[in-house]
Amino acid sequence: MKEEVVLRWLKKAENDLKTVKHLLTLEDAPTDVISFHCQQAVEKYFKAYLTLVDVRVKKIHDLETILALCTEKDKKFESLDKNRISKLTFYAVEIRYPEEYIELSIDEARELYETAKEVKEFIVEKLKEKGLRWK
Repeated sequence: MKEEVVLRWLKKAENDLKTVKHLLTLEDAPTDVISFHCQQAVEKYFKAYLTLVDVRVKKIHDLETILALCTEKDKKFESLDKNRISKLTFYAVEIRYPEEYIELSIDEARELYETAKEVKEFIVEKLKEKGLRWK
């Protein structure tokens, strides 16, 4: 059962990354939407890992807090770029509202996508170490 939940987290994270990949091909790419899906992907990859290691996470979007929970279980998470990951937290909620809207450049959006892909690779490796086979 736990593995099924992990796989659902991974599937949802993958859908976020597929969305970003597609949006980045558009001439006038919506960078606010791209940034939101990058944050969501990272959050879901972390929550997949935490589910596998039996850590329950409240419904929070603060990636620094979630990363700290991961690091408590495995110190190798310290190798991830905490600043780049923390930067993504802003795009979980705030950027979706007009009061906090900021226009990202396409290069900034691509950088967020690269961060999300790096987290994906790291998490997939961690899950394999724990015996979960995926892709």
